[in-house]
Amino acid sequence: MAAAARAALPRPHLSLFSSSHRSPHLSLTPSSAPRLRSGAATSPALQQHHQVTTRLGDVIEAQQFDRDALNEIFEVAREMEAVERGSHGAPSRVLEGYLMATLFYEPSTRTRLSFEAAMRRLGGEVLTTENAREFSSAAKGETLEDTIRTVEGYSDIIVLRHFESGAARKAADTANIPVINAGDGPGQHPTQALLDVYTIKREIGTLDGIKLGLVGDLANGRTVRSLAYLIAKYQNIKIYFVSPDVVKMKDDIKNYLNSKGVEWEESSDLLEVASKCDVIYQTRIQKERFGERIDLYEAARGKYIMDKKVLDVLPKHAVIMHPLPRLDEITVEVDSDPRAAYFRQAKNGLYIRMALLKLLLVGH
Repeated sequence: MAAAARAALPRPHLSLFSSSHRSPHLSLTPSSAPRLRSGAATSPALQQHHQVTTRLGDVIEAQQFDRDALNEIFEVAREMEAVERGSHGAPSRVLEGYLMATLFYEPSTRTRLSFEAAMRRLGGEVLTTENAREFSSAAKGETLEDTIRTVEGYSDIIVLRHFESGAARKAADTANIPVINAGDGPGQHPTQALLDVYTIKREIGTLDGIKLGLVGDLANGRTVRSLAYLIAKYQNIKIYFVSPDVVKMKDDIKNYLNSKGVEWEESSDLLEVASKCDVIYQTRIQKERFGERIDLYEAARGKYIMDKKVLDVLPKHAVIMHPLPRLDEITVEVDSDPRAAYFRQAKNGLYIRMALLKLLLVGH
């Protein structure tokens, strides 16, 4: 949210964000609910909310969360699993009267649909635009800031995917309503990281002490960047980076892990790494990030494939994850293995996004 809106908020009683982040969780009494500037939407549900709540501010980057915040989000996500199961009979009305706007300047299937499903499962409504870069006022030259100022007048929360790193921060600094980063270029994808860590917790049973292999396009993949930031919150983590030379993990992530005391290692041997890991996180080589250098893309593609050879050395308790969509980096034969968690992982995205929408709009 913009500075003017934040200034109207009370001093937080309980911070569940790390202290370095500008938008902490807030415990709000009815009399101190945030005031939005003239022109921003105010839903009936917001006006009728009469209990002490804990709210998020914006969701912009993975490192904004501390472990207390993660625990609360995961607790609400477990509650959302029950809500989703029950919604087939009597739909939830938790977010009745709220409107969510999705602004997607890059193509998306899973992220956009899971956010829209999350909002509707909780009784809210959706204003949606797909391929906003091509078919909206952006094509006419409108700035992102002007688009955000306009859309916030129609909605209570904005979910933004953009092709530029840092766009979500710019939107949050402009808006007087919550903004969720649904991916900003090669920057970050914090809600994916949240669902990834939630999946690891649900599948492995713990987050401390795990060995994690990040495989594929580590230079351009925003999911692996956000996951590295988030998993660094836990103790005794070991991360293996396995990638073609042209798409190695960037130094800013390595430096961040060093600053947090997280052990990491680069390797070119997927079989050796897989034999040691609790989690293998496979990613596709992102052709759209290579521009005209198709030669580099072709050189990187297909170098590391998750197949039966990898399954044979992977520990029995381990899991294979992937943010999807996949191309040929995981063979279809892997799908039937119980360690293949990527479709369960995608389902967990619904619960995490339901939890975030609830925490952002009505609190916990």
